[in-house]
Amino acid sequence: MDPLVSSPSPSMAFSSSSSSPMALTSQSPFTHLFLKHPPPHIPSFPLKPISTTTSTKPKPKPTLSLKPNLLRRRAVAEDVGAETSKGGEDHQNVLLSSPGVEEAEAGEGEEEYDWREEWYPLYLTKEVPDDSPLGLTVFDKQIVLYRDGDGVFRCHEDRCPHRLAKLSEGQIVDGRLECLYHGWQFQGESGQCVKIPQLSPGAKIPRSACLKSYHVKDSQGVVWVWMSETTSPNHSKLPFFEHYARPNFQDLSTIHELPYDHSILLENLMDPAHVPISHDRTDWTAKREDAQPLLFNVTERTPRGFAGQWGRSRNPSLMNTLRFSAPCVLQNNLEFVDKKGVKQYFSALFLCRPAGQGRSMLIVRFGASARSPVANLLPKWYFHQNAGKVFEQDMGFLSSQNELLMKSKVPTGELYLNLRSSDTWVAEYRKWMDKVGHGMPYYFGLRTLSLPKVPAVVEHAPAGPVAAAAAAMPTKGGLGALHAPNLTNRYFRHVVHCKGCRGVVRAFGAWKNALLVVSVVTAAVAVLVSGWQWKAVMLVLAAVCLGGVYACSSAVSIVTTNFIRTHRRL
Repeated sequence: MDPLVSSPSPSMAFSSSSSSPMALTSQSPFTHLFLKHPPPHIPSFPLKPISTTTSTKPKPKPTLSLKPNLLRRRAVAEDVGAETSKGGEDHQNVLLSSPGVEEAEAGEGEEEYDWREEWYPLYLTKEVPDDSPLGLTVFDKQIVLYRDGDGVFRCHEDRCPHRLAKLSEGQIVDGRLECLYHGWQFQGESGQCVKIPQLSPGAKIPRSACLKSYHVKDSQGVVWVWMSETTSPNHSKLPFFEHYARPNFQDLSTIHELPYDHSILLENLMDPAHVPISHDRTDWTAKREDAQPLLFNVTERTPRGFAGQWGRSRNPSLMNTLRFSAPCVLQNNLEFVDKKGVKQYFSALFLCRPAGQGRSMLIVRFGASARSPVANLLPKWYFHQNAGKVFEQDMGFLSSQNELLMKSKVPTGELYLNLRSSDTWVAEYRKWMDKVGHGMPYYFGLRTLSLPKVPAVVEHAPAGPVAAAAAAMPTKGGLGALHAPNLTNRYFRHVVHCKGCRGVVRAFGAWKNALLVVSVVTAAVAVLVSGWQWKAVMLVLAAVCLGGVYACSSAVSIVTTNFIRTHRRL
């Protein structure tokens, strides 16, 4: 993905260069900036036997089995494999097993699962607004997150019981959530309405004027929500990341909203093979010539996810570890002993939230127990924009993939040609979806699928000058086209969710305006003064200020403007 020090990009979570020790868990060149003493050599990890845990309850029938044309597709694959085998390679060594008979014989059926009885990552704690509500989505459920008068996080259904207005477009008044449509106010802990301005004197507020509430938990710098309205939170399911609890463990975290389904995002994060091609020369570790066959070993499969190791065929002694945990957590961890004999830890963590059909929210965290001083010399916003660049390099592929899956209406096993040497994690993830997808609003598995029952509804928030009135989309509103809710726009994907980058844009904008005023004043003074020495000084000062104006404009553009590949530029 992106630079480790930045909000890394999904793809850069994996390095394509086996020459860099940190390439094990991050494609980014900045990974080594985190580590003061990168390991000269990391031995391969011992392989564990596959652990499979199955439910003892009866398994329901699959949602949708493969269509007959899969048999024809398999026949084609076998014919192609037969031809390649003449050159010395059997197709069975190239393609992963086609879905269908093999999995059925292995007894991989459905597991009991309910997507509501899970913890979902909502937002980075430090990025939640202090003075306004925040509208978010988990699958098709719209919720509103805010801090009450005591600074405690509260979460409710994003709908006023009066006339269904979005509460995330409201405001916080005396620690209470107020709907800006008619001024109804709701108390945080219970969600009960405590004020209706239009109520007659002496009249009581109806008990039904109450919000649906969700349990939230602030854990290790991330706000999590338990989506079940009827079942008490299962705290044993709340993810805990050991490395981030270590003393002096440093991490850089960012958040990004993306225009494709969370399952496609997870596929992208699990795919180290695309990094040297899609992100060639984005930094100095992603190189096209490093594309190569990969080695995979699945060590664990359970109803809660899977885990294993992967490495590069050119350097099999360096093995990376990967773990996917339900419902949407992916992590890579690395431990090694540095040159001084001190044990160091590195972690690449990806928290993916399904944010509706064709949308996802990603929290990225890259952390290490030691950080290079070089990393402190570069501003965080630089790494954030580089992360955005990596997302933009993949965006066209992933958005079109999302569209084709929805139009095709068949499982991925009928559409993908998964290679043994590159796509093992993708196949494992889709197999997991086969087991538990029946408990989700919609899913695409390897052998089965369940399409959304209700088409996606696209909401259009204000754009242009009236966008300042919007409190939730984007988070704090704003002026101009940059602030229009468009997930293909870097400003809306990241900047509106990042206090640091918003501050950078404001600061550079203010400096730009100030320098522009100074340049105009000094130019005017140069015209009015009589001495040539003063004229020269004023003109030089005006030129320097104009140079500063250009630099500030360039910095704002770097933070907010999308990356476009050279051959695609006009």
